[in-house]
Amino acid sequence: MAFRFITYLACIVFLAAAVDATEAHDHHHMDPAPSPGLPAPPSCALSSPPSAACFSGESVSDVRMSSAGTATAANEKPAMEIAKGINGLEKIILRDVRGSSVEIYFYGAQVTSWKNEHGEELLFVSSKAIFKPPKPIRGGIPICFPQFSNLGPLEAHGFARNRFWSLDPSPSPFPTNSSNKTFVDLILKPTEEDMKIWPHSFEFRLRVTLGPAGDLMLTSRIRNTNTDGKPFQFTFAYHTYFSVSDISEVRVEGLETLDYLDNLQNRQRFTEQGDAITFESEVDKIYLSTPTKIAILDHEKKRTFVIRKDGLPDAVVWNPWDKKAKAMADFGDDEYKHMLCVEAAAIEKPITLKPGEEWRGRQELSAVPSSYRSGQLDPQRVLQGS
Repeated sequence: MAFRFITYLACIVFLAAAVDATEAHDHHHMDPAPSPGLPAPPSCALSSPPSAACFSGESVSDVRMSSAGTATAANEKPAMEIAKGINGLEKIILRDVRGSSVEIYFYGAQVTSWKNEHGEELLFVSSKAIFKPPKPIRGGIPICFPQFSNLGPLEAHGFARNRFWSLDPSPSPFPTNSSNKTFVDLILKPTEEDMKIWPHSFEFRLRVTLGPAGDLMLTSRIRNTNTDGKPFQFTFAYHTYFSVSDISEVRVEGLETLDYLDNLQNRQRFTEQGDAITFESEVDKIYLSTPTKIAILDHEKKRTFVIRKDGLPDAVVWNPWDKKAKAMADFGDDEYKHMLCVEAAAIEKPITLKPGEEWRGRQELSAVPSSYRSGQLDPQRVLQGS
């Protein structure tokens, strides 16, 4: 039994390459509204996380696999593990041999932790985050699909972030370029209740990859599986919350001179000035036609986050500042000082898929030491580098 289980899980989690190429395509922030109650799914359905019964009698706490798909020694930390998280919600833990790690909840397929080799947390999750369905989790990397913010009839940011995903038993092959990256594949399909509020059949496959240098990659593939011949449209974002030392000491490079929609001014269109973006008050902007690389420079921590993205032409920059922070029940009053959202997105031009068509959107996150010049952070080496 254990051998069959190991063989099964090895098909899902194994060493492989991160996605190297994406298909070409042309292709906010409202406080999250409570979603309608979720139906109780069967224990092994695609809309639920796998329970112990899904693993041939094995306890989820005993699911310990190495990157090569073999069981690890008892005193070694496995490269992939399924464990109980907050409020009993199950999560997946990916680890690299150098010490970096990622945690992904089945609820929302949401990354809630990304640590470097020194064990330093790189993502922000509010101390008041509510890990209780159907509430969304405040922080990490929520997935906004099939609607960003309130740009449509659905609840804010859509429903993918407050549905239970499952392990994908038969993921499609990805391009490969190395053999030392650990990943997990998750899948979401609509329930009957989802079809009532958004009447489209789809398959949403997500691959979360932890690279050998501690890089974190998320690759989403969304396919139209409608049988009625009808296309559908959606907007999308990786709503990434970065952890920063002090928002007043942070700047964003790569968005200078670009047009943006200001969500604080009824989404009027403006043009950004030539200087790097700094923060002195609430910011909620959707930058348009953005480059494939954006840098977030944390002066105090001497750390630079680099966002590389494909298939996601827009970028949202958000910090609620003090008044809005105090108005959010799942956000600490002063936590705005220690977070910044920079979100790879497709918003201005919704993605249209005909039946059988697939869209792909990828973001890769890395954290590197900042270089200094005359007391200032020097992002050009990062932005111009590979």
